[in-house]
Amino acid sequence: MPENKNYYMEERPWGKFETFITGEKYQVKRLTVYPGAKLSLQSHNHRSEHWVVVCGTVKVVNGEKEVVLQENESIYIPVGNKHRLENPGKVNAEVIEVQTGDYCGEDDIVRYEDIYNRIEKV
Repeated sequence: MPENKNYYMEERPWGKFETFITGEKYQVKRLTVYPGAKLSLQSHNHRSEHWVVVCGTVKVVNGEKEVVLQENESIYIPVGNKHRLENPGKVNAEVIEVQTGDYCGEDDIVRYEDIYNRIEKV
């Protein structure tokens, strides 16, 4: 099998993400969220996201709605929607994330709340 030159992994306070492939207007990642951890409440100006739970249980804030998803369930996060992913369970949660939009860079994150103090002061 050929080496994937697009593969990238980064640790975060809530777990880690692995980027498997990046195209001109898309990116595919696996997010691993540790038990009790949660990502920041955030939005994106240039991309939407599709999340598919492949392991564990997650709580998702998507705009004004909050839902709990389990293995083999999915949700769509439109561009500009405030959203958050949280693992309320006792095992790592794994989510496949497909990003689509005109820009999928890591700097397209607007944070509103973050338990790890990653909100930039203006």
